Amino acid sequence: MNMSELFVKERFSWRSLGWLLLYFWFFSCALQLVIVLTGHSGTTGLRDSLLYSLLWLIPVFVFPARTKIISSVLGILLWATSLIALGYYSIYKQEFSQSVMFVMFESNSKEAGEYVSQYFSLKVLAILIFYTLIVGFLWRKVRPVYLPLKYKVTVCTLIAVVLFGVPLYKKMHNEGETLAEASGYLASRMSTTAPWQYIAGYVEYRQQLESMTEMLKQNAALPPLANLKDANGDTPRTLVLVIGESTTSSRMSLYGYGRQTTPRLDALRKSDPNLVVFNDVVTSRPYTIEILQQALTFADEQQPDLYLTKPSLMNMMKQAGYKTFWITNQQTMTKRNTLLTVFSQQTDEQFYMNNQRTQSARQYDDVVFAPFEKVLTDPAEKKFIVVHLLGTHMKYKFRYPEDATKFVGREGIPDGVSDSDVEVYNDYDNAELYNDYVVETLIRTFEKTQPNGFLLYFSDHGEDVYETPPHTVLGRDESAPTRTMYTVPFILWNSPQWQKDHPIDYAPYVDRKYSNAHLLHTWSTLAGLSYDLQEPGKSLVSPAFRQSERWIGDPYSKKGLRTFDSLPYTAGGK
Repeated sequence: MNMSELFVKERFSWRSLGWLLLYFWFFSCALQLVIVLTGHSGTTGLRDSLLYSLLWLIPVFVFPARTKIISSVLGILLWATSLIALGYYSIYKQEFSQSVMFVMFESNSKEAGEYVSQYFSLKVLAILIFYTLIVGFLWRKVRPVYLPLKYKVTVCTLIAVVLFGVPLYKKMHNEGETLAEASGYLASRMSTTAPWQYIAGYVEYRQQLESMTEMLKQNAALPPLANLKDANGDTPRTLVLVIGESTTSSRMSLYGYGRQTTPRLDALRKSDPNLVVFNDVVTSRPYTIEILQQALTFADEQQPDLYLTKPSLMNMMKQAGYKTFWITNQQTMTKRNTLLTVFSQQTDEQFYMNNQRTQSARQYDDVVFAPFEKVLTDPAEKKFIVVHLLGTHMKYKFRYPEDATKFVGREGIPDGVSDSDVEVYNDYDNAELYNDYVVETLIRTFEKTQPNGFLLYFSDHGEDVYETPPHTVLGRDESAPTRTMYTVPFILWNSPQWQKDHPIDYAPYVDRKYSNAHLLHTWSTLAGLSYDLQEPGKSLVSPAFRQSERWIGDPYSKKGLRTFDSLPYTAGGK
């Protein structure tokens, strides 16, 4: 072979680069492309997997003569890890995440085997075989890509800087985060790319597990409630607490909204006198974790840290002799949701239904029905069940099936809502409509068991979806509050047996001004529990109720609190 022939053989080839890119992209991007095309989630995962798959170009650029060997070794690793992720998605329609690892490690091998045997099918096997055949085809197309030394160094350095240097610099220098925080962000960016989804997922899982374990130790060390008494004695009963998400009452026809977004609850209210709708309940914080720190504990806006030093609602119910259950469609093991998992771990049995990598993915609340039916048949004499919904959380179009779409076009939408915002406005109303189906189904399912007990439903906070004039606000912002961010549904259904044994006339109570920061006191009255820390004046259904200021805002911020009733009906609450 002469020098000219050697030069031709080793010159740069765009075709070879193209096949090499397709080969490495396929392992991570194939699944992400399916996710985007099926409307399961947005394009962020696809973008990140495209970027971080470029990392595998570095070794083949540095050692082009060993391209086949390197691509084979890497290919086996990437194939095996991506195959697991694809199989998991094919079965559960969820991306692999640290939440999956949490559930895996919380389950025993028998349970894991039951899941596999129940869901694995010939269809899934065919998908995995077809996927493997494509990998084999792409590997056969892999050829070396030869770069001159100066371009080799430049390209490899550029890849490393873009993938790692830029994100770390942006987080640490521009946003002032620590190296650990910036590294956590980087791990989350890489979590769509094989095999990093397992490495990043495990690191995040361990971090959140350590945090959760420490909180559980602190909770276990808390003294029990002094002089706790149960007026209902040992009478068999089942009490259910349903926690909604991002659902504002002002967008529910049950509360007078023009569009019929709650037809099932509307009909139930007319036909069943045991359904009680409270008309003027607000939340104290427009964020899930912050309000549940108060609603499920003795904390409130005036004493926000009591959730650390006093028992929670779950502790109280266990002390009262209830077998306790937690069913959730919220994400499980994320940095943001660790406290929710701590609350859930305070119960006897947990059902984690949402292991999605991101909150912005299609995940419907009907997944809570099966575990709810299961725990209702538990033989325990006294049961306390918490059902935590995903409700109407952003992105709203991911909260309901496409065939459940009812609201389209501008009919019923304020004139001030721009044409570009109409779709999101409708998505939220469709999410409210689906939430109506979920809540009513939970009530009907509970009713079918002929229980002695009650079901209480409230939403953690509201959401302003172009509702407040001039119809430009979307979401929640404590620094620029509007009323619709805080107005929430608060609904009680008593079983006929419970109403017979507890003949309360709720009519004088339904228009009381109330904050769900004091939920624990209302629950105590409903459940017939008394103890030294109880304050009947903070109970919505107590004759001793005392109207007090409904504080909202950040209690840890200087001058962060204001009263809800001081908010005007203009955008931004100013």
